Amino acid sequence: MKAKVILDTDIGDDVDDAFAVALALSSPELEIVGITTAWGDTHLRAQLVGRVRAETAHAAIPVAEGVPTASKTAFTQARWAQGGPAPATHLAAVDFLLRQVKEHPGEITLIAIGPLTNIGAAIDQDAATFRQLKRVVLMGGSIRRRYGDLGYAPDRGPEPEYNIVSDIAAAQKVFASGVPLFMMPLDSTQLKLDEVKRAVLFSAGTPLTDALAALYYQWGQRTPTLFDVMAVAYAVEPTLCPVQPMHIEIDKQGYTRPTSGATNASACLDSDSDQFFRFVLPRLLPSHP
Repeated sequence: MKAKVILDTDIGDDVDDAFAVALALSSPELEIVGITTAWGDTHLRAQLVGRVRAETAHAAIPVAEGVPTASKTAFTQARWAQGGPAPATHLAAVDFLLRQVKEHPGEITLIAIGPLTNIGAAIDQDAATFRQLKRVVLMGGSIRRRYGDLGYAPDRGPEPEYNIVSDIAAAQKVFASGVPLFMMPLDSTQLKLDEVKRAVLFSAGTPLTDALAALYYQWGQRTPTLFDVMAVAYAVEPTLCPVQPMHIEIDKQGYTRPTSGATNASACLDSDSDQFFRFVLPRLLPSHP
């Protein structure tokens, strides 16, 4: 049976969200119950998801618009989003998430690859229903490595990671929720889509790879780090990022600190980049069934 998933994403800023959505769409093991948009201009993010959905023959997947917030991060792919179909009226993300959990108790994996505002709001609205999720797989946090620690030099220790520090209160609620939580922190997600891999991918000429190429060029930087893609990859194939049980506390600065106490998360502290890309790239290319 396919695993039911809801993907909560801040697509449109960094380009890794687009690749994460693409991997989810390309994974036959997953039944995407819906995609919810998080953080900043959630309406425009929903429009972006809608365009990806329309151009890749996945128009039946529901898109739900999350809680809008202020954001200092540039929405780099706004022009591509605005070039899509006229904005539809989108469902409210929090209501959509809770309704789907009620309809499928114990079955839904929530893949969270943005700030956790929607998820914190869902806990506030109905914590009992939220606890009926099968699990949450999130990209977030930093245990031993910070941005730029790629394993080639000594690790410099943790730092507050974007998805956690953007909404610390919401993250604290998620880690205290009691739902099985699988955490893909900076330690295991700094996976570089280099020039050779980009050339292979962008030359494929499919609607999906053409959309990824357009979003990459509008993003305007050189080498993407596919942080968020690992969360989707883990949901499909957990051996790509072996986890270990931890008790994680989130402090006022947004650090995700392992401490003594009962396990509240399982975290992946290392991954194999070659193994990851051997899994991901064939799925995004037309040869994958």
